[in-house]
Amino acid sequence: MTGPGALLVVGDVVTDVVAIYPEPLAPATDTAARIRTLPGGAGANAACWAARTGTAEVRLLARVGAESARWHERALVDAGVRPRLVIDSREPTGTVVALVGKDAERTFLTDSGASLRLCPADWTPSLLDGAAHLHLSGYLFFADSSRELAMVALRAARTRGVSVSVDPASAGFLAGLGPQRFLDAVAGVDVLLPNEDEARLLAGLPEPTGVDRAAAELSRRVPLVVVTRGAAGALIAERGRVTAEVEAEPVEAVDSTGAGDAFTGGFLAARLEGADPVEAARAGCRAAALAVTRHGGRP
Repeated sequence: MTGPGALLVVGDVVTDVVAIYPEPLAPATDTAARIRTLPGGAGANAACWAARTGTAEVRLLARVGAESARWHERALVDAGVRPRLVIDSREPTGTVVALVGKDAERTFLTDSGASLRLCPADWTPSLLDGAAHLHLSGYLFFADSSRELAMVALRAARTRGVSVSVDPASAGFLAGLGPQRFLDAVAGVDVLLPNEDEARLLAGLPEPTGVDRAAAELSRRVPLVVVTRGAAGALIAERGRVTAEVEAEPVEAVDSTGAGDAFTGGFLAARLEGADPVEAARAGCRAAALAVTRHGGRP
């Protein structure tokens, strides 16, 4: 995936409602919190971080509701992304409520809305004109119509010789879909970017199992597997073995929302500029470190 050319991201645009609460939640009464409404979505976040950290043109295909289409389009353009937003006539833009505790970890309440209503009719082959790499948000694979669209895009990229990456996106949704079904759907991708929980789940290994074993197993199916590990950094696996570990940048985290998306964007931007997997993982860790020092999932 190295060399000149654009990055095309196909994924989700959502509205994030981020609630940061310094004290434990108090059931059946009030808990003081800081609440912000921000543009988000795993695909959109990754595209914005790629545009911030790299020099390649970044494009995004996503579906939104009419009520916030202009706001989301402006936010993406301001971030340096070229958006193609399909306006859904039936559903509003997806919404995610991110609950962020004192430890900076987040829990999501997700209403996918229009984002998973992407369908093959939204695809046009010209999206790949001049593209060097296609990145698919894993959220696309959790609904029938968007999964079909993702597979159309994947086949089109393979036909053109364009490399493809996938971020599995959500261990909870992966469990609901079924790991084998997901792996079958993404067969033929070049890069898989799971976090630790997603890697173990996809490899069919129990939670106490070392993530290095999970990464190695997955790299027998996908040429390059890069597992994000939060404060522990990332590890890289190829051809059935772990080939490198990359340390995280030391920072004081305030909100982990979008850290994985930032890693993805930084990693892909670096790869498009010619970085090897280790250099690209370091770039991803730098982007993720910056992401956790601010609220929300965008640069």
